[in-house]
Amino acid sequence: MDLLPLLLLVGLCVLQSSSKPMEKKERVHHDAPLSNREHDDEENFDYDHEAFLGQEEAKTFDQLTPEESKERLGKIVEKIDEDHDGFVTADEMKRWIKHAQKRWIYDDVDRQWQAHDLNSDTYVSWEEYKNATYGYILDEADPEDGFNYRQMMARDERRFKMADHDGDLRANKEEFTAFLHPEEFDHMKDIIVLVHLDKQNAKKNSIYLSIYLSICQSVNLSIYIRNVCVCVCVCVCVSVWFGLQETMEDIDKNGDGLINLDEYIGDMYSQNGDANEPEWVKTEREQFTEFRDKNKDGHMDKDETRDWILPSDYDHAEAEAKHLLYESDADQDGRLTKQEIVDKYDLFVGSQATDFGEALVRHDEF
Repeated sequence: MDLLPLLLLVGLCVLQSSSKPMEKKERVHHDAPLSNREHDDEENFDYDHEAFLGQEEAKTFDQLTPEESKERLGKIVEKIDEDHDGFVTADEMKRWIKHAQKRWIYDDVDRQWQAHDLNSDTYVSWEEYKNATYGYILDEADPEDGFNYRQMMARDERRFKMADHDGDLRANKEEFTAFLHPEEFDHMKDIIVLVHLDKQNAKKNSIYLSIYLSICQSVNLSIYIRNVCVCVCVCVCVSVWFGLQETMEDIDKNGDGLINLDEYIGDMYSQNGDANEPEWVKTEREQFTEFRDKNKDGHMDKDETRDWILPSDYDHAEAEAKHLLYESDADQDGRLTKQEIVDKYDLFVGSQATDFGEALVRHDEF
């Protein structure tokens, strides 16, 4: 029976590795657009619907009557109005849009919370996480391929302590979310950056791991074998989150605390005997010299590395919140009433043949 999860693990890893490899390792984290649709309100409001509800949620309902749309939109407005003063501000709208866009993250945290809160005390302690993730693996020698489980655990512990505000080595739900998805929290950004193929792969890989863990829990699987499988699955199939310090450790081969041009290029590209560099490598050399190395000393220090990995991007959620407010603010007082939003329901959610959104029927949103 223990062979079943191992075979499934192999299948998942093959599925993951079958996707087209990237030519260039991407360490820079950019915020994704709110929707892949064209933002043209003269044509339709599809972009606004997906921005307001989330892309996945906006697909699920398209058969509501206008009356049903208005009624359910009204319930969402009550949720957006955080201070219950009867008005929705641009900041409240922005936070709602960010919430709608990142719901997959909260779903992922819920799944992992159930797997790691072993004593059901509404906290995940470092010991619980360490035991569930690594278990008896640390008693064994590291594999010959050079992967270091102890180093991986040390990095996890460093990130866990950064997310643990009160320092009690127990994470509540918000702290655990910061640990798993640090790019969502400003106080984690100095130490945490995202290394991933793209957000969609992160979502897909999270689903792979969730399915695999569910199967493992449903069969008679020894703790040791389960821990081995989980760690391998995490390493191969799941996007990995590294800290800024960790990123520099990975790239800084000579250990001087700085990143020189050769280290910068070497992290992205391996010649493998090919004397002809791709054009993008030449471009990256120019980027390093002209823009990354701001003080022109031939290296990137920690601050320069942070600016490279976490650039200041255009805030899509803020722009959309201001757009929705501008289009709906009938009395032009800079805030929206429930009635003003419902009156413009077609802009926010639509009805009938217009995509609507799973958020409107989720009980926990009300």
